[in-house]
Amino acid sequence: MLRILISSFLWCAGLASWAMAAGAPVTTYTLENGMDIVVIEDHRAPVVTHMVWYRAGGADEKPGQSGVAHFLEHLMFKGTDEIGPGEFSKIIAANGGRDNAFTSHDYTAYFQRIIADRLELVMKMESDRMTDLVLSEDDIIPERNVVLEERNQRVENNPGALFSEQRNAALFLNHPYGRPVIGWKHEVEKLDREDALEWYNTYYAPNNAILIVAGDVEPAEVKRLADIYYGPLAPSETLPERVRPSEPPHLSARRLTFHDPRVRQPYVIRSYLAPVRMAGNQKEAASLAILAELLGGSGITSVMGRKLQIEQKIAISSGAFYTDTSLDPQSFGMFVVPSDGVSLEEAEAGLDEAIAAFIDEGPDPEHLERIKTQIRAAEIFALDSQEQLARRYGAALTQGLTVDDVAAWPDVLDAVGPEDLVDAARSVFVKRNSVTGWLMGVGENTQ
Repeated sequence: MLRILISSFLWCAGLASWAMAAGAPVTTYTLENGMDIVVIEDHRAPVVTHMVWYRAGGADEKPGQSGVAHFLEHLMFKGTDEIGPGEFSKIIAANGGRDNAFTSHDYTAYFQRIIADRLELVMKMESDRMTDLVLSEDDIIPERNVVLEERNQRVENNPGALFSEQRNAALFLNHPYGRPVIGWKHEVEKLDREDALEWYNTYYAPNNAILIVAGDVEPAEVKRLADIYYGPLAPSETLPERVRPSEPPHLSARRLTFHDPRVRQPYVIRSYLAPVRMAGNQKEAASLAILAELLGGSGITSVMGRKLQIEQKIAISSGAFYTDTSLDPQSFGMFVVPSDGVSLEEAEAGLDEAIAAFIDEGPDPEHLERIKTQIRAAEIFALDSQEQLARRYGAALTQGLTVDDVAAWPDVLDAVGPEDLVDAARSVFVKRNSVTGWLMGVGENTQ
């Protein structure tokens, strides 16, 4: 399961932006109040995806209020001065659509997927709750309990998720990426109405938002409707500058051992601090994205898979993953699930040997070309998903990239050469910038 989840994450977060350069005409506008608009045309079906992205997420929270961005995401469905409590999603469903929202460290986004002739309806509703959210004290405790139960299901009942939280907290000594987006449990338990409204009043404004509309629409019509419904909203004059604490120089590698009686399959995992895509300069990120695929993209053909699973038979699974789209530097990770009778120490030694051999020998040219062919194929498949295209633009733009960067990403990936990959590996795989973790059951030997 770990192998599948990380591989899926890589394709969604690391390489998926490849699909944005072709097949989907993109038009951009900016309203007078500062709200950015991106229109992605897709006329294959009379359907539209409407998304509003706010440049605010878990990493923008005040110390002691972890989880408030995600908490407000839940509360945004309660109601406004025009829409009754709980009616927002019911109205969308009654019109044949679906809606939801999601929060990350760097953004919060709300979306509706609905028949194209209902675009005006969802614009009217979404613009209403951008400024006219109504929250009562009666809304707070039940929804906070929902969030706590979500945390119980996703984190507290999952030793791998608990382990991941501990590793992130160790990797980011000072940066708020070390906090979980859902929030630390003891802090979520204290979030109240005032905390939620302060977040809402600080960050939910048109000049802190990006409207993404993808589907069977005409750019001029989207602009006309946006002028009607979002245009009159007043911009915030007190929007804080997006400045976060930075990481100090890391002087020592960190190690964790995490024991939990629910663990049935131990594994070793290592994360390194790593740069992300920068506006106008995406070369190193492209190298790292392809490096993750070369090292751990496939248990059969990847560098780690061949060495650890096929040749040495010391692992039953291995992989690599990289977060390329993020406002601030993020991480590059690798994991090894040892075979029966193989210790975590031996699995880690195998991981180190595989990395050292790759840096010494460089990539196999045929393997590199296969990876690039797979990426080109992913471009075609990704165009089938209107919603995913909208998500990729929203994620990129809320995290400092531009539409031009998104369009250029495929060519940047394709230009990556063998020397770029080795240089990227040498630059990132520095032990003092790493956290290595061993996950195991209670009473298991660490050797």
